Amino acid sequence: MYNKFKYRTYLLLNPAKGNEKWDKLVDYFLVTLISLNIVAVILETVDDVYNSYNLCFKVFEKFSVYIFTVEYLLRLWACTCETKYKHPTIGRLKWIFSFGALIDLLAFLPFYLPFTKVDLRVVRILRLFRFLRVFKLGRYLNATKLISNVFKSKKEELILCLVITLSLIILASSFMYFAENQAQPDKYSSIPATMWWCVTTLTTVGYGDVFPITVIGKILTAFIAILGIGMFALPAGILASGFSDEFRKRKNKEKHICPHCGKEINNERI
Repeated sequence: MYNKFKYRTYLLLNPAKGNEKWDKLVDYFLVTLISLNIVAVILETVDDVYNSYNLCFKVFEKFSVYIFTVEYLLRLWACTCETKYKHPTIGRLKWIFSFGALIDLLAFLPFYLPFTKVDLRVVRILRLFRFLRVFKLGRYLNATKLISNVFKSKKEELILCLVITLSLIILASSFMYFAENQAQPDKYSSIPATMWWCVTTLTTVGYGDVFPITVIGKILTAFIAILGIGMFALPAGILASGFSDEFRKRKNKEKHICPHCGKEINNERI
């Protein structure tokens, strides 16, 4: 019973392994909770919103931390169900120092260490990459329109690009806010306000109305601008590949009429 319950817990926390209704519900709940945490971190930097809903933010933070703590402990307990972590001691130590486990730990550890002034809640957005498995490949509907077919066939890649882009915007805006807020409190007044600078930088528009003046801010801007060049080119390449594939499929299925005998000609090679 003990091993059976542990394995069931493992499947609940890893729905890609179990792929049942309750597994997916737990996954969707954690994805929603993480997303709401990211929204809360962003809104807390807006003074009017934070002052008006200060108590709500604190209650929600405590609730989230308790959920993340329980989840972490359950993952630590059930990780031995995997072959590479099967040893009860060494396996758990290996799991603790894995990248995913370290991200999970940083998502709630600062809450229990009040003497640390570092706010690592924004790191929780990195946990969303673990839950990208909820988007399943291969479940595409038959469509009649070319554009609909392309978007449906490339939806996984497009969703991934969207998540990465939004993650980059949030992370870059957060880091730039903490780097430039004291030097330019009027221009970098909050994370949402800093997002305007981030979008113009990533898209290489660069209006020049907001720019960094600190050394850290300039270094971050250089990296962000370079990443933006490739990041915003990804969707165009994915869609171009999708259209090419769709045209190829239609051409292969297309049948022609012989002008001499009037019979259909199949252009597929045998």
